Amino acid sequence: MAAIRDLATHAAAGRPFSASGVSLLLMVWEAEIAQRASAAHEALTGPPRRPSDGVPLPPPPPDAMSYRYTTDLAAVRAVVYRYAIAAGLPESRAIDLVLAVSEVAANTVRHAKSPGSLKIWYDSEEIICQIQDDGVIADPLAGRRQPSLEARGGHGLWIVNQVCDEVEMRSDETGTTIRLHMELPRLKPGS
Repeated sequence: MAAIRDLATHAAAGRPFSASGVSLLLMVWEAEIAQRASAAHEALTGPPRRPSDGVPLPPPPPDAMSYRYTTDLAAVRAVVYRYAIAAGLPESRAIDLVLAVSEVAANTVRHAKSPGSLKIWYDSEEIICQIQDDGVIADPLAGRRQPSLEARGGHGLWIVNQVCDEVEMRSDETGTTIRLHMELPRLKPGS
């Protein structure tokens, strides 16, 4: 935009300028507009999350609640809801967490063809739900790109990434582990 102001000042002073100078200024102006559009898009969507690069997840704490499931997703949802409320999540966020865990657990039932394992724990800052199964997710960016409306799959993991504060996924020939994180509300001093 500074280049455009310089052009206007140059023209107002009655000084001539060449067609190539105008073309150059228009290219600068278009680049500035494109840069602002990119920055606006980045601000709205946030930085892209990166795949795990094979870094293993630390083990859950020994006192994490464990639950194995095969097909009973209603029980999975009930367990997650109970722990989310006990941890201090507001009801709307607890429902979001139940939705996210239910979607990942449903993928276990649908695709892994093996029992799933749910572990839940929380501390003063966040609640974490870990879902593990024997299935393999080949795409390291599964759920991190918005699928098209016409796509036959991929919507569930994308929604999981939208409602959780952080999603960690590790998948290889030994199975898949997905951790869903939700921040707990901070207590106000004196509460």
